[in-house]
Amino acid sequence: MDELLATVRTLQDRQAIHDCLMTYSRAIDRLDRDLLISVYHDDAIDDHGVFVGSREAFADWAIAMHRRTHLSHQHCQFNSTCDLDGDVAHTETYYMFVGMNQRGAPLGMSGGRYIDRLEKRDGRWAIVTRICIRDWAPLDAIPETLDQSTLTVVDLDEATRTLMREGAQPSRDRADPSYMRPLLVSAARHEKADRSA
Repeated sequence: MDELLATVRTLQDRQAIHDCLMTYSRAIDRLDRDLLISVYHDDAIDDHGVFVGSREAFADWAIAMHRRTHLSHQHCQFNSTCDLDGDVAHTETYYMFVGMNQRGAPLGMSGGRYIDRLEKRDGRWAIVTRICIRDWAPLDAIPETLDQSTLTVVDLDEATRTLMREGAQPSRDRADPSYMRPLLVSAARHEKADRSA
Protein backbone atom coordinates (compact mmCIF):
# COMPACT_ATOMS: atom_id res chain seq x y z
CA MET A 1 0.00 0.00 0.00
CA ASP A 2 2.85 2.42 0.83
CA GLU A 3 4.37 1.80 -2.61
CA LEU A 4 1.03 2.51 -4.31
CA LEU A 5 0.59 5.75 -2.36
CA ALA A 6 4.12 6.84 -3.28
CA THR A 7 3.44 6.08 -6.94
CA VAL A 8 0.17 8.04 -6.89
CA ARG A 9 1.90 10.99 -5.17
CA THR A 10 4.65 10.96 -7.81
CA LEU A 11 2.09 10.88 -10.63
CA GLN A 12 0.13 13.72 -9.03
CA ASP A 13 3.29 15.80 -8.69
CA ARG A 14 4.32 15.17 -12.29
CA GLN A 15 0.85 16.13 -13.53
CA ALA A 16 0.86 19.32 -11.45
CA ILE A 17 4.29 20.23 -12.86
CA HIS A 18 3.07 19.54 -16.41
CA ASP A 19 -0.05 21.66 -15.80
CA CYS A 20 2.10 24.53 -14.52
CA LEU A 21 4.31 24.43 -17.62
CA MET A 22 1.31 24.27 -19.99
CA THR A 23 -0.39 27.14 -18.15
CA TYR A 24 2.63 29.29 -19.01
CA SER A 25 1.85 28.96 -22.74
CA ARG A 26 -1.82 29.78 -22.25
CA ALA A 27 -0.99 32.79 -20.07
CA ILE A 28 1.61 34.30 -22.38
CA ASP A 29 -0.45 33.71 -25.54
CA ARG A 30 -3.56 35.27 -23.99
CA LEU A 31 -1.48 38.13 -22.48
CA ASP A 32 -3.02 37.24 -19.11
CA ARG A 33 -0.73 38.87 -16.54
CA ASP A 34 -2.33 37.31 -13.44
CA LEU A 35 -2.26 33.82 -14.94
CA LEU A 36 1.34 34.29 -16.09
CA ILE A 37 2.46 35.38 -12.63
CA SER A 38 0.69 32.35 -11.12
CA VAL A 39 3.08 29.84 -12.71
CA TYR A 40 5.97 31.30 -10.66
CA HIS A 41 6.61 31.42 -6.93
CA ASP A 42 6.85 34.95 -5.57
CA ASP A 43 10.67 34.89 -5.35
CA ALA A 44 11.20 33.41 -8.84
CA ILE A 45 13.78 34.65 -11.34
CA ASP A 46 13.25 34.30 -15.10
CA ASP A 47 16.33 34.57 -17.32
CA HIS A 48 14.78 34.79 -20.77
CA GLY A 49 18.08 35.82 -22.36
CA VAL A 50 16.68 39.18 -23.49
CA PHE A 51 15.29 39.79 -20.00
CA VAL A 52 16.31 38.80 -16.45
CA GLY A 53 14.10 39.56 -13.48
CA SER A 54 11.19 38.83 -11.17
CA ARG A 55 7.93 37.23 -12.21
CA GLU A 56 6.09 40.57 -12.17
CA ALA A 57 8.78 42.37 -14.15
CA PHE A 58 8.92 39.48 -16.63
CA ALA A 59 5.13 39.51 -17.11
CA ASP A 60 5.14 43.27 -17.71
CA TRP A 61 8.08 43.05 -20.14
CA ALA A 62 6.76 40.02 -22.08
CA ILE A 63 3.21 41.31 -22.46
CA ALA A 64 4.37 44.77 -23.58
CA MET A 65 6.86 43.25 -26.04
CA HIS A 66 4.27 40.91 -27.59
CA ARG A 67 1.64 43.68 -27.84
CA ARG A 68 4.18 45.93 -29.57
CA THR A 69 5.60 43.24 -31.89
CA HIS A 70 2.94 40.64 -32.73
CA LEU A 71 -0.66 40.45 -33.91
CA SER A 72 -0.87 36.92 -32.50
CA HIS A 73 1.54 34.22 -31.33
CA GLN A 74 1.84 30.68 -30.02
CA HIS A 75 4.31 29.24 -27.52
CA CYS A 76 4.04 25.50 -28.25
CA GLN A 77 5.67 23.03 -25.85
CA PHE A 78 6.79 19.54 -26.82
CA ASN A 79 9.30 17.05 -25.35
CA SER A 80 9.61 17.45 -21.61
CA THR A 81 11.75 15.67 -19.04
CA CYS A 82 11.26 15.95 -15.30
CA ASP A 83 13.81 15.03 -12.63
CA LEU A 84 11.68 14.88 -9.51
CA ASP A 85 13.31 14.82 -6.07
CA GLY A 86 10.80 15.30 -3.26
CA ASP A 87 9.47 18.84 -3.39
CA VAL A 88 12.00 19.98 -6.03
CA ALA A 89 11.92 19.25 -9.75
CA HIS A 90 14.20 20.15 -12.64
CA THR A 91 12.55 20.14 -16.05
CA GLU A 92 13.65 20.70 -19.63
CA THR A 93 10.84 21.43 -22.09
CA TYR A 94 11.32 22.00 -25.81
CA TYR A 95 9.34 24.89 -27.28
CA MET A 96 8.61 26.46 -30.65
CA PHE A 97 7.53 30.08 -30.88
CA VAL A 98 5.57 31.36 -33.89
CA GLY A 99 4.31 34.92 -34.17
CA MET A 100 2.38 36.96 -36.73
CA ASN A 101 4.42 40.15 -36.84
CA GLN A 102 3.11 43.69 -37.00
CA ARG A 103 6.06 44.83 -39.16
CA GLY A 104 8.56 43.25 -41.52
CA ALA A 105 8.17 39.60 -42.47
CA PRO A 106 4.65 38.35 -41.69
CA LEU A 107 5.82 35.31 -39.71
CA GLY A 108 8.57 35.00 -37.12
CA MET A 109 9.62 31.76 -35.48
CA SER A 110 12.27 30.24 -33.27
CA GLY A 111 12.78 27.18 -31.12
CA GLY A 112 14.53 26.29 -27.93
CA ARG A 113 14.04 25.01 -24.42
CA TYR A 114 12.63 26.17 -21.12
CA ILE A 115 14.93 24.92 -18.38
CA ASP A 116 13.19 25.16 -15.03
CA ARG A 117 13.60 24.46 -11.35
CA LEU A 118 10.20 24.10 -9.70
CA GLU A 119 9.33 23.65 -6.05
CA LYS A 120 6.23 22.45 -4.26
CA ARG A 121 5.39 24.92 -1.50
CA ASP A 122 2.22 24.62 0.58
CA GLY A 123 1.06 21.94 -1.84
CA ARG A 124 1.54 24.09 -4.99
CA TRP A 125 4.11 23.47 -7.72
CA ALA A 126 5.50 26.60 -9.39
CA ILE A 127 8.66 27.81 -11.12
CA VAL A 128 11.49 29.17 -8.96
CA THR A 129 14.13 29.55 -11.69
CA ARG A 130 13.71 29.60 -15.46
CA ILE A 131 16.40 29.86 -18.12
CA CYS A 132 15.17 30.15 -21.70
CA ILE A 133 17.63 28.76 -24.24
CA ARG A 134 17.24 29.39 -27.97
CA ASP A 135 18.42 26.53 -30.18
CA TRP A 136 17.38 27.71 -33.64
CA ALA A 137 15.84 30.46 -35.72
CA PRO A 138 15.39 30.83 -39.51
CA LEU A 139 18.57 32.75 -40.29
CA ASP A 140 19.80 34.00 -43.67
CA ALA A 141 23.15 32.23 -43.23
CA ILE A 142 24.60 29.34 -41.23
CA PRO A 143 25.93 30.81 -37.96
CA GLU A 144 29.48 30.17 -36.79
CA THR A 145 28.22 29.64 -33.22
CA LEU A 146 24.86 29.32 -31.50
CA ASP A 147 25.12 32.84 -30.09
CA GLN A 148 21.82 33.45 -28.29
CA SER A 149 21.68 37.04 -29.54
CA THR A 150 21.37 35.82 -33.15
CA LEU A 151 18.66 33.22 -32.46
CA THR A 152 15.73 35.54 -31.80
CA VAL A 153 13.04 37.04 -34.01
CA VAL A 154 12.77 40.21 -31.90
CA ASP A 155 14.72 43.36 -32.80
CA LEU A 156 17.40 43.94 -30.16
CA ASP A 157 19.54 46.89 -29.13
CA GLU A 158 23.24 46.31 -28.45
CA ALA A 159 22.84 46.27 -24.64
CA THR A 160 20.29 43.44 -24.93
CA ARG A 161 22.50 41.54 -27.37
CA THR A 162 25.34 41.80 -24.85
CA LEU A 163 23.05 40.56 -22.06
CA MET A 164 22.15 37.54 -24.21
CA ARG A 165 25.79 36.78 -25.12
CA GLU A 166 26.78 36.85 -21.44
CA GLY A 167 23.98 34.49 -20.37
CA ALA A 168 23.53 30.74 -20.62
CA GLN A 169 24.37 29.25 -24.00
CA PRO A 170 23.31 25.93 -25.54
CA SER A 171 25.83 23.11 -25.61
CA ARG A 172 25.58 19.62 -27.05
CA ASP A 173 27.19 18.07 -23.98
CA ARG A 174 26.97 18.21 -20.20
CA ALA A 175 28.04 21.86 -20.20
CA ASP A 176 24.46 22.67 -21.29
CA PRO A 177 22.51 24.54 -18.58
CA SER A 178 19.93 21.74 -18.50
CA TYR A 179 22.42 19.73 -16.42
CA MET A 180 22.88 22.43 -13.75
CA ARG A 181 21.73 21.29 -10.29
CA PRO A 182 20.36 23.26 -8.68
CA LEU A 183 19.42 25.50 -11.61
CA LEU A 184 20.41 29.06 -10.72
CA VAL A 185 20.67 32.49 -12.31
CA SER A 186 23.73 34.27 -10.96
CA ALA A 187 23.06 37.25 -8.71
CA ALA A 188 25.58 39.25 -10.76
CA ARG A 189 23.58 38.63 -13.96
CA HIS A 190 20.34 39.64 -12.25
CA GLU A 191 21.93 42.80 -10.81
CA LYS A 192 23.44 43.74 -14.18
CA ALA A 193 20.04 43.34 -15.86
CA ASP A 194 18.46 45.55 -13.16
CA ARG A 195 21.07 48.27 -13.74
CA SER A 196 20.57 48.27 -17.51
CA ALA A 197 16.74 48.37 -17.29
